[in-house]
Amino acid sequence: MDSVAADTRTTLPPLHRLPLTPAQPPHPTTLPDGTPAWLITRYHDVRQVLGDPRVTRADLHDVGTAGATADVAANPASLFNQDGPAHRRLRGTVQRAFTPRAIAGWQPWVAAAVQQSVDRLVAAGPPADLVPAFARPVPFAVTTRLMGLDGDGPDHLDEERLHRWTLALLAQGDAQGGEPGASDGQHDDTLAEFGAFMGELVARRRRDPGDDLVSRLVRAADQDGGVPEESLVFLVAGLTASGNESVAGALANALVYVLGERPEHWPRLADPAVAERTAERLLHYIPLGDDEATIRRTTAPIEIGDVTIPAGSVVAVSLGSANRDPAVHPEGLDADLGLPLAAPTLAFSAGPHYCIGAWRVRLEMRESLHRLATALPGLRLTVPVAELAWQLGGTTRSPARLPVEW
Repeated sequence: MDSVAADTRTTLPPLHRLPLTPAQPPHPTTLPDGTPAWLITRYHDVRQVLGDPRVTRADLHDVGTAGATADVAANPASLFNQDGPAHRRLRGTVQRAFTPRAIAGWQPWVAAAVQQSVDRLVAAGPPADLVPAFARPVPFAVTTRLMGLDGDGPDHLDEERLHRWTLALLAQGDAQGGEPGASDGQHDDTLAEFGAFMGELVARRRRDPGDDLVSRLVRAADQDGGVPEESLVFLVAGLTASGNESVAGALANALVYVLGERPEHWPRLADPAVAERTAERLLHYIPLGDDEATIRRTTAPIEIGDVTIPAGSVVAVSLGSANRDPAVHPEGLDADLGLPLAAPTLAFSAGPHYCIGAWRVRLEMRESLHRLATALPGLRLTVPVAELAWQLGGTTRSPARLPVEW
């Protein structure tokens, strides 16, 4: 864990206070790398673009990006970067593994994993740092149980090793996974080590399947046929690393906001219904990272409102701006956190690339807020939010430390 780069400057705002482009009609912009693009910010425009088959993620390396690109987002084998028949085939395989019955069966032990982390935190007593004591252990316990990596033998995965691999997979630009002084060679070696582990894991699950998610994915892929092994291995790696890091970041950033700016709401989270609505509202309004837009390319002209975007154009889709579009979400972040959203969130995207792990983020956020507030209604931050240091170097940004008392 010590390899994470912590930015100790106080100039970085928490993610819920990032300035976003106001929702407005599509208009030309320029990406950080100089690529001309069209910026899409209104809620209904964003939903239209994300669901339009004439808008693709494929071959973006030929036309530019939003800036530094993480390995998990740049690899052509990623589900995120496929469209058309190849995407539908791999997505269908994933959906066969994530059945409603399977998800329902996972919910009790996810809740149990959260409660165990709460119990350990309470038993250790104050003061505490919620990052190593709660925000990271919760998703790690769920990830390893879900993927069947919590036992002994060659499948065992410890938190330090997963964190190191995750930093490399999510690294952007020169960050090299957030490790100061890390070279390109070290970064590539770490990714190769991660890929080898996941490749061997897929092979073992094919020979000796179990009830874990990896086994379900391998079985579905082999039954469906036509799924390249590289795509299957990268899918398993991405679900293991990205899911773990995304939940940890989302949970920590939610705690920053509620404890730092809305402490009066904290005890209300002991009500399960309030916790569920609050979790959805926090996921809606607090982005995972500093990147404002996700990038696509048009394969044919498309009309968005009164604007026609030509074929071959790069479009920058701002989920954050869409989620704060006052025409759809007029109440804003600082309204009652127990209110339901006025319209479905776009935090998990929409259309064919809707996040396959959305159920997990929602479940862990809801259970974590509810169970932690129930056990510790007097939980409070011991430093101002403006003084927090931030973990950098990947697609997410979250507090490096979160000191609390109760």
